[in-house]
Amino acid sequence: MNDVTTPVAVLTAADYKSGYKPIWCPGCGDFTVLSAITKALAQLQLPPHEVAVVSGIGCSSRIPAYTTCYGFHGVHGRSLAAATGLKVARPDLTVLVTGGDGDGYSIGGNHFMHACRRNVDMTYIVMDNHVYGMTKGQASPTTEPDWDNKLSPGGTGIRSFHPLVIALAAGASFVARGFAGDPNGAASLIAQAIRHPGFSFIEILSPCVTFRPEQRDWRNQVRPSPVEATDDPVLAARRIMADDGMNLGVLYAGTRPPYESRAGKPTRTVADLAAEFVL
Repeated sequence: MNDVTTPVAVLTAADYKSGYKPIWCPGCGDFTVLSAITKALAQLQLPPHEVAVVSGIGCSSRIPAYTTCYGFHGVHGRSLAAATGLKVARPDLTVLVTGGDGDGYSIGGNHFMHACRRNVDMTYIVMDNHVYGMTKGQASPTTEPDWDNKLSPGGTGIRSFHPLVIALAAGASFVARGFAGDPNGAASLIAQAIRHPGFSFIEILSPCVTFRPEQRDWRNQVRPSPVEATDDPVLAARRIMADDGMNLGVLYAGTRPPYESRAGKPTRTVADLAAEFVL
């Protein structure tokens, strides 16, 4: 009698989407970033229960609830700290971190730099719209210094934060930029980032059509990077510093070995730890 092999079901992007309906503003770029994430996971055929999505606070930080993966919605700016602990304790999991420019570069800026430095094998996806969208349109770290609005008449006059430069200088192993208006291209970048060993950082330009309607024109401004990815940090630094913020693709893919977790079988039980706190 011949053995009958049960065919393995192929996972699709829909298999990674939860039943919760996203509540972003109509036209928000985060809709297509969510689509790009689920497409990337489908490309890699990663079982949802082997993926964890961690976030902080903000519009884009709602993403964990919209997937069927394990999710953790943390406190403001602390998503990378939580994700680092998770990946080190459970190196078998694929860990994604999602957030925005406010959560990641303002209150979470210190964690951002040190996550790059530690080079733990996880992927950080930042949806950058140059504004605090959830709290009604304040200037964020990446807002242009001359952006005139009701809350900052005439602009803040403060130099914009340059996340790609910071990520490279701090030690990120993979640095890329995508665009929400190109979900297939963004999905490809996310898949590459997940495959890459070490800390991978992707900035995705995600227009906020509510508070920055002029960002609709980003579709006409973005372009594929004119150069191939490099593993030379000096060359990558020169390219990124001269970049106008609209070149898409992998800008740096380094070879620095990722942090190796020493997680193993626990040597102590929860009861042992609790006993130490008994008065």
